[in-house]
Amino acid sequence: VQLQASGGGLVQAGGSLRLSCAASGRTVSRLVIAWFRQAPGKEREFVAAFKSNPSYADSVKGRFTISRDSAKNTVFLQMNSLKPEDTAVYYCAGGSGVILSSVRNGAAYNYWGQGTLVTVSS
Repeated sequence: VQLQASGGGLVQAGGSLRLSCAASGRTVSRLVIAWFRQAPGKEREFVAAFKSNPSYADSVKGRFTISRDSAKNTVFLQMNSLKPEDTAVYYCAGGSGVILSSVRNGAAYNYWGQGTLVTVSS
């Protein structure tokens, strides 16, 4: 399974970006796909995941939306009302057999994309 993340860039605070995670080797409907991010000098943190229902970190709830397009074998992360503190490298991760209680745990995922940089200017 390979995951290809894209869509990052530079945006002003309050703006929007849509990240994509394209999968190959397995259909996304058979995987749990999640987004994590890592800001400079900080640990990687959970952002959102799509299992049977979406899950979000409290810091992005109401601003970010994760969705799945099975026809394109891609998972999207729509990010609205972006803040400077959203600046990070965003990684998509995929796993099979990820239980609901583990969707926020990066160790539960087998496959990782290469990361895409999101920079939000104030």
